Amino acid sequence: MSDQTVIKAPELDFNTPQLLRYRKVRSLKDKAAEISIGMGGISVILAICLIFFYLLYEVMPMFKPAHMSQVAEYSIPGSDQLENGASSKTVYLAMEEQAEKAIRVTSAGQVVFFNVKDGSLVSEQALPLPEGVRVSSFAESAIGNHLVIAGLSDGTAIIFKHRYKMTFPNDVRVITPIIEFPYGDEPIELDTNGGAINKIVLRDSESALFVIGLNSNNALFSTYLSKEEDFLSGDVVLEASDVAMPNLNDDVVDMQLGPDLRWLYISTAHGKLDVYDLSDHEKPLLNSRVDLTDGQYQITSLELLLGGISVLASDSSGSVSQWFMVRDENNEYTLQKIRSFSHSQSPITSVASEHRRKGFIVGDEDGHISIFNATAQRMLVDEKVVEGEVNHLIIAPRANFLMFENDAGQLVLWAVDNEHPEVSWAALWDKVWYEGYEEADYIWQSSAANNDFEPKYSLMPLAFGTLKAAFYAMLIAAPLAICGALYTAYFMAPALRRKVKPTIELMEALPTVILGFLAGLFFAPFMEVHLPGIFSWLLITPLSIVLFGFVWANLPASIRHKIPEGWDPLLLLPWITVVSWFCFEMSPVIEQFFFDGDMRGWLTNDLGINFDQRNALVVGAAMGFAVIPTIFSITEDAIFSVPKHLSYGSLALGATPWQTAIRVVLPTASPGIFSALMIGMGRAVGETMIVLMATGNTPIMDVNIFEGMRTLSANIAVEMPEAEVGSSHYRILFLAAFVLFLFTFVVNTAAEFVRQRLRTKYTVL
Repeated sequence: MSDQTVIKAPELDFNTPQLLRYRKVRSLKDKAAEISIGMGGISVILAICLIFFYLLYEVMPMFKPAHMSQVAEYSIPGSDQLENGASSKTVYLAMEEQAEKAIRVTSAGQVVFFNVKDGSLVSEQALPLPEGVRVSSFAESAIGNHLVIAGLSDGTAIIFKHRYKMTFPNDVRVITPIIEFPYGDEPIELDTNGGAINKIVLRDSESALFVIGLNSNNALFSTYLSKEEDFLSGDVVLEASDVAMPNLNDDVVDMQLGPDLRWLYISTAHGKLDVYDLSDHEKPLLNSRVDLTDGQYQITSLELLLGGISVLASDSSGSVSQWFMVRDENNEYTLQKIRSFSHSQSPITSVASEHRRKGFIVGDEDGHISIFNATAQRMLVDEKVVEGEVNHLIIAPRANFLMFENDAGQLVLWAVDNEHPEVSWAALWDKVWYEGYEEADYIWQSSAANNDFEPKYSLMPLAFGTLKAAFYAMLIAAPLAICGALYTAYFMAPALRRKVKPTIELMEALPTVILGFLAGLFFAPFMEVHLPGIFSWLLITPLSIVLFGFVWANLPASIRHKIPEGWDPLLLLPWITVVSWFCFEMSPVIEQFFFDGDMRGWLTNDLGINFDQRNALVVGAAMGFAVIPTIFSITEDAIFSVPKHLSYGSLALGATPWQTAIRVVLPTASPGIFSALMIGMGRAVGETMIVLMATGNTPIMDVNIFEGMRTLSANIAVEMPEAEVGSSHYRILFLAAFVLFLFTFVVNTAAEFVRQRLRTKYTVL
């Protein structure tokens, strides 16, 4: 027996220097990848958190509560002047723009200018009043207007203006107060019998100067001076004309005249508020009469809000009500109560309106001061400021200081921090009855041409427009993208799929500004002209595709087999082109036959549906085109990733390809499809340029597909460049961005929850 040679297997050394070096390098690479991926994820989360907190940082100041603090208290400047053995009384008090100088007018006709911070006297002069005549009433032409009128005890009135000249000697601001008489220093005669003018109003418009006075017998007197410009010299010439005044049967507490010189508001001692229409100068008409207090309380004063549209009626119960004229269905005006404000249980002694906002301040007999905002309908500050009454309450033009006179003969100055009074939950999300509107509504209108404008910051139209645009975009995009992805991934030939999928994904790279440009300048007018063709195309094209498929499926096999399996969709391209051409060629014929040649007019006149050229249908088509690639790509990947053994098993058990696609493939891919829909919806909600260029940017709440809208993102893009930094408008735009952020966060969180549930449910397959 021969010896057998045993061959041993070579021993492998896994710890050679080269392998050790390789494993060490690979370990370093793994660690680097792990760290970099982790840091990338953390960076994304950190960036999102920073965005969240930055938006919150810009939004939170709006909800900071207002507060006020006392700055100074000093003796009333000029109070040492005597009138009939007693100190003269204050009839007018006001501060200039910078809240550095103030004016006080006394019943003796003295005009006293003093420093606001310490009460030191700046200058003093007397009005040119006749001997023995005193000031019996006083009024401003408008809120914040320095043109004022003094009603005198002899039945006359004098108009003057206090102005503040600003100079900068040695780079130091110096404010010099000046008294002017723009309409002359001669008193205007009102009551020819020489009775004292107890109440007086002045309105100075571009067309006329209107003065109305009331004497102790409740008789009204007026002077109406029309303004005519001399075309040669350019000087304004005043022409007097008579205006008949109504006869009053009750004691008058207060009166106000609207800036349009039409509505005269008169409150009586029995709690009534009468509104007279003075548009016909020869015949004043009583338009409305309302009982403000139901006979329980006394009216203490009437005050106009900024702009003069709303009148504030305060009473002895400590409440204030806002009223203005509202046009009804018959185009007639009636006085309507808009809202009420509760101050305290003490009678109100003084009300002052803010100069640049729809806010006002209230003082009462018990020394309380409250600050309100009419639009937001809320109390911002309620402070006990003094023991005793608050008299002659005024607020600085910038609403940063207020001043009042107390019972001890002192002027008290308080600083006010009230930056965003017009912001409240009701103003942002509820219906608000704005001045000039027939009813409460959701309105967004952040700016206007005049300073008396009431900002309207309702976010509801913008949120509604955002959801409306997203809905119509998803309505068009979702069915097309999902059905296209299902066919591409499951039925289409692999070679054709490799061309179709990248082509559709390439559509996503098309800038949305181009889509918006094409939608706004081409598709919108094209759709308006060919509206019947658009609807016939939407109806006929799907039916024609089904018909084509039916005919193709029933053709002889010899014809069908000439086209490789999975390539037959290419036959639809010429067919859809022909059908589309036919629909648009027949559009004028359809419009003429069914709609008398004007489908747009038929929609508006017969159905009552408003039609805007740039509407939700245009936006839906353009945004749908932008969203389709996103939904298609993710859905197609999800369907294509379904394990083949599931579909093969279904087919082996006798199911048709269609049954397999619907009952096996789609449920298995449903988590990915749902994610695709949510991502597509997020894209539609956040889209800016398409809705900016393809809609009328009208912030209205209407589900009508032929009406436009304004979305949150488009509104931010339009108005952020013109918003004053730090203003309420500026911060509300950040609030809109914050709402978008929260909406996206909530939707994505819900989508992830649903996706995980679907994934768990169909994992068993």
